Amino acid sequence: MATKKQIILPIAVLVGGIGLAAGFSAMKKPPEEKPVQDTRPLVAAQPVHLDAITLDVKSYGIVQPKDRTELIAQVSGQVISVAGQFVEGAFVKQGDILARIDPNDYEADLIEAEAGLAQASSALEIERAQAHVAKAEWERIKADSSDVTASALYLRKPQLAEKMARYRSAQASVKRAKRNLERTYIKAPYDAIINERSISLGSVVNPGNSFGSLSSTEVAEVRLPVADKELQYLNNGGIGATVEFNAQYAGKETTWQAKVVRSEGVIDQKSRMSYLVAQLQTPYEGVQPLRFGSYINATIEGRAVNGAIVVPHHLVKNNKIAVLNDDLTLSFKTLNIIREQDGMVIANQGLAEGEQLITSALEYPTEGMAVKIEDTVTKPDVTQLALKGE
Repeated sequence: MATKKQIILPIAVLVGGIGLAAGFSAMKKPPEEKPVQDTRPLVAAQPVHLDAITLDVKSYGIVQPKDRTELIAQVSGQVISVAGQFVEGAFVKQGDILARIDPNDYEADLIEAEAGLAQASSALEIERAQAHVAKAEWERIKADSSDVTASALYLRKPQLAEKMARYRSAQASVKRAKRNLERTYIKAPYDAIINERSISLGSVVNPGNSFGSLSSTEVAEVRLPVADKELQYLNNGGIGATVEFNAQYAGKETTWQAKVVRSEGVIDQKSRMSYLVAQLQTPYEGVQPLRFGSYINATIEGRAVNGAIVVPHHLVKNNKIAVLNDDLTLSFKTLNIIREQDGMVIANQGLAEGEQLITSALEYPTEGMAVKIEDTVTKPDVTQLALKGE
């Protein structure tokens, strides 16, 4: 028979093992519960604003005078005076005398012509008196004459016509002499700036010789090239549109307002551009003159569009754009695009005021996809790719 010690020892070991196992089991921590993970993509959005805009057209050009004139001698002679303002770059007024040709010969011609006119006038008056006497004599004797009418020669009509012709010829000679005398003055035909002078004091000129040239300061013109597809954004082909010129003056950006007055009506064979012509009145007046020869950038006022949508080009793919719905789902809206310019898309249909435009990049956006929105609002000028793969 087994002893009591042999029976108790195994039981004690078993009880101790069970107790130790229970102790270790009590010391073990239960596994932590993991929170449910939100897998919706995070997006940024900004509200849509509908604006009234104009579809302006950009262009450029060189400022030129509308009128440029070369001063040409119409009579011959020696230049006896030259005005101080007749120098390159000087401004002159209409009618200013720029130079003078020696008038002595032309003054003598005028005196001679006036003397000839006086002689012709005297001869005409004498002939008129003789014709009057002849007519009175005929009236006295016609009752005794067998002739019913007097001859034209008897009434001195041919003689009177001859004297009248000589008188008119003398009048023409006086007019011609006065005109030649007036042409000894070289005058500015309009308010102008002197481009060049080609004569000096003492020069001898003949008809056709040049004195120089000048440009009118009354009107400046700029030829503005416009691509054919851009004409659709202008009212009446651009004629009558307001134009804003931008150029540097004294190191500062300056603007001027002008007006499109005409179209040249043809397409340039080299550039394949249409040309509009804009005019600016009195370009040299004011503190900041628009000088001839200046290179300018121009903005031509285009058609007005009410309720326009302007969004970055990279947010649009196949005329569709992603918007955020009230239930935090994504949907696509189709835009009616009327213009793409400077990295922006302009549409007049497709979005409503206040709709949330998604501006974040999404890997694979799909219609109805659930998304979550950032706590902060994205600034309008900070945008990202809404649709990858463009």
